[in-house]
Amino acid sequence: MGMIKGIRIMTPNAQLQRSLDQFNKPLNAALGERDVYTQSHSARVVLIAEGLGRECGFSESEIEVLRICASFHDIGKIGIPDHILLKPASFEEEEWTIMKSHPEIGERIIRSIDVEGAEEVAQVVRHHHEHFDGGGYPDRLAGDAIPIYSRVLSIADSYDAMRTARSYHRERTHAEVLEVLRSEAGGKHDPWLLDKFVGMPDPEEIS
Repeated sequence: MGMIKGIRIMTPNAQLQRSLDQFNKPLNAALGERDVYTQSHSARVVLIAEGLGRECGFSESEIEVLRICASFHDIGKIGIPDHILLKPASFEEEEWTIMKSHPEIGERIIRSIDVEGAEEVAQVVRHHHEHFDGGGYPDRLAGDAIPIYSRVLSIADSYDAMRTARSYHRERTHAEVLEVLRSEAGGKHDPWLLDKFVGMPDPEEIS
């Protein structure tokens, strides 16, 4: 285990890395067959999360865990019906409830990979939509109770979602996204991690 900001975080073993890498490619290929956007979004989140991890001083082994978690963070969307996953508009309340189940579906998928360490990765996937103030989902965890990898993914996920144009919202600039993220410090996002993130270059300029 490593230490970041006084918090013990998981480091990977070789078997975990090999096993999850083995499953990652086919699972993401399957997700890509369902939704190309989510597949490409996940690839960008890996790069953004890696950059933030390095900015925070994560070790190389911790960065590898973060990359694994980021690559799997939306894998649960495989289990979301097409009429919701591919809907080109905002969700109705019932649809949003179903969409919000994807972290739990992702957790179950990762837990089914029978290798030491998979449970910890599954927990990161489960909690990547928790909010620092306890207002997220699925468990309304708050603060340091949220795995630090999940808190990193929350920022990377939010950043990429706002930078990417969808049918229901326009693409925002780097500066516009940072303004939104700053307004969410201490609410949606960990303020310490967010402070590290806003000091980084535009990820599109270094990717």
